[in-house]
Amino acid sequence: MTPAAFEKHSGRETARKWKNNVWVIVNGEKVPLSKTVLLKYYNQASKNGNGSHRSNNGRVCHRDEFVRCSKCNKERRFRLRTKEECRIHHDALAVANWKCADMPFDKITCDDDEERASRRVYRGCTRSPTCKGCTSCVCFGCEICRFSDCSCQTCTDFTRNAKV
Repeated sequence: MTPAAFEKHSGRETARKWKNNVWVIVNGEKVPLSKTVLLKYYNQASKNGNGSHRSNNGRVCHRDEFVRCSKCNKERRFRLRTKEECRIHHDALAVANWKCADMPFDKITCDDDEERASRRVYRGCTRSPTCKGCTSCVCFGCEICRFSDCSCQTCTDFTRNAKV
């Protein structure tokens, strides 16, 4: 079980202090995991791991985002799992009067119902399903969500700094 899965299972939001919530029996005594040598193996594994913004399969993780239609005023979900999906969202944000009909894959019209608010809170964070934004799912720029052929300031700055 991963630390994030444990936190979800325990029902506690502990700001990643999971090491103090896991107890191990050592010589018949209950001891916090942080006080044992077992943690050494986890720390070593995480050093060889993927780094932040990466999910269990090693790919960069982005949370789902929403764009509001200028015609019907409904919010539409954009999944940001691939470079292509990120580009579609990026281009939608750049258009001031984006409409539901502009959605390339999901043929959504303004007549379609808006996603329920109770469903909208699930944004695709790998750490917590109802995350409001954490270091695991909020990205401020990577190769997947920034584009060298885009002339917006954010992409220009990212590609310029990435080359340095």
